[in-house]
Amino acid sequence: MTNIISVFDTTLRDGTQGEGISLSADDKLKIAQKLDMLGVHYIEGGNPGSNSKDIEFFQRVKALKLNAKLTAFGSTRRKFSQADQDSSLLRIVESGVPAATLVGKSWDFHVHTALQTTLEENLAMIYDSFAFLKRNQVEAIFDAEHFFDGYKHNPEYALSVLRKAQDAGADWVVLCDTNGGTLPTEIHDIVTRVRAELTTPLGIHTHNDCELAVANTLAAVQAGARQIQGTINGYGERCGNANLCSIIPNLQIKMDYRCVSDQQLESLTTTARYISEIANVNMPVGQPYVGNAAFAHKGGIHVSAIMKDSKTYEHIQPNLVGNKQRILVSELAGQSNIISKAQELGLDVNANNEKTKQIMERIKELEHQGYQFEGADASLELLLRDAFGEMKELFKLESLKMLVEKNNGSMNAEAIVKVNVAGQTVYTAAEGNGPVNALDNALRKALVQFYPSINNIHLADYKVRVIDEKDATAAKVRVLIESTDFKNTWNTVGVSSNVIEASWEALVDSIRYAMMNMDKVDSSEDQPRVRLGLVNH
Repeated sequence: MTNIISVFDTTLRDGTQGEGISLSADDKLKIAQKLDMLGVHYIEGGNPGSNSKDIEFFQRVKALKLNAKLTAFGSTRRKFSQADQDSSLLRIVESGVPAATLVGKSWDFHVHTALQTTLEENLAMIYDSFAFLKRNQVEAIFDAEHFFDGYKHNPEYALSVLRKAQDAGADWVVLCDTNGGTLPTEIHDIVTRVRAELTTPLGIHTHNDCELAVANTLAAVQAGARQIQGTINGYGERCGNANLCSIIPNLQIKMDYRCVSDQQLESLTTTARYISEIANVNMPVGQPYVGNAAFAHKGGIHVSAIMKDSKTYEHIQPNLVGNKQRILVSELAGQSNIISKAQELGLDVNANNEKTKQIMERIKELEHQGYQFEGADASLELLLRDAFGEMKELFKLESLKMLVEKNNGSMNAEAIVKVNVAGQTVYTAAEGNGPVNALDNALRKALVQFYPSINNIHLADYKVRVIDEKDATAAKVRVLIESTDFKNTWNTVGVSSNVIEASWEALVDSIRYAMMNMDKVDSSEDQPRVRLGLVNH
């Protein structure tokens, strides 16, 4: 069918070229499994001989028995050599992968400047390399590097490069906007021209240097491309690659193309967040479709409308991509926000309820003090449940001491807490490489004997913001903590002129929320492990 789109994921190769992203072989194996569950058709794992991590990955990935085609990456043979003696091409064949992507030059400027060879030799390099892959029964994908720049500079040569790969038997010809500087109208016009010249199926590979990678990919598909290349969350060099988390739902929901099954599409949000945890990169809250704020509503008029019909302020149903609607509550919110949020939690509330008005005033008072509940859903839920008498006291702080010592050039912290749990007084002490880390360790140590599942909760992020900068070191601070059980994440807030006290408030809320939802905690061994976000705080 002409509306079937082949999804080629290069998170494990091109995505790792993004600043701050480094994946171990174990990380890459976990991500490959998650991508396979999402239903992508090709998973590009890297170059099977370029480094020890990739070598290990290609050795171990065979045991996963992926449904997707594992794809190796390489380049055309070296100039003035033979393909069957090229070490990179030989490693690809020896790895046993069913498919391979070779990058080759399609811009005459690059042939002369980067390769420092002739236009004719570049064509021979392309032909020989793809003929070699086909002789070895490997599905061959040609990534025509800098194609759009090359076409605009010398269209006849750029097209001759594609024809040479086609003549050698390439299964896909992928047009690359490597520098990310082409506009959607240019993409559409050029792909349309190429489509008329070639019989080999076309693909598109775009970069996001002009914030147009997604738009350019959609334009290419409209012009006839049938393979989309990109990465989860748009990871990649410089400004990133085309974001598959936006491309897939745009094509499938908006444009009537078929990329994955509807059920697989519903796993898009969890896939994006899982991979962000593995990569240890925070997702932008406003990321389309899969971001935490993608379907969040704050303005009272908006909330009032979506309570009547969500289509008033949502372009799709969030569940189609596995996300969910969120109602934000702040001093700007109206009664509709409170009512909607409370009803979402199963609380009996309505506009005429005096309790609602009291909660509204309480929230406005707290936000005036510096609390921010729109970024702390878990603290808000605890506040609402407390107001409706639904929360029982799980533990109570009796005392807290904090010792900070600088010794031999290093700073160490020790927290001593006395808490009452289930009628028993528990006195514990714990060290940490920062005061908040020590607090977290001490509180967990006190509670774990009563709530063993608390070991499955991890602190993923910690932020401090000064509220009243004019007060200098005596200023109030707001602490936001993000916690995760690797299936769900939640955010809590604390405010005080003492950063330790603010941190304690947010930490206690995080633990209370986790204990309230212990049945949701999954302790399975295959969950990712993130780096503790409270180091040195």
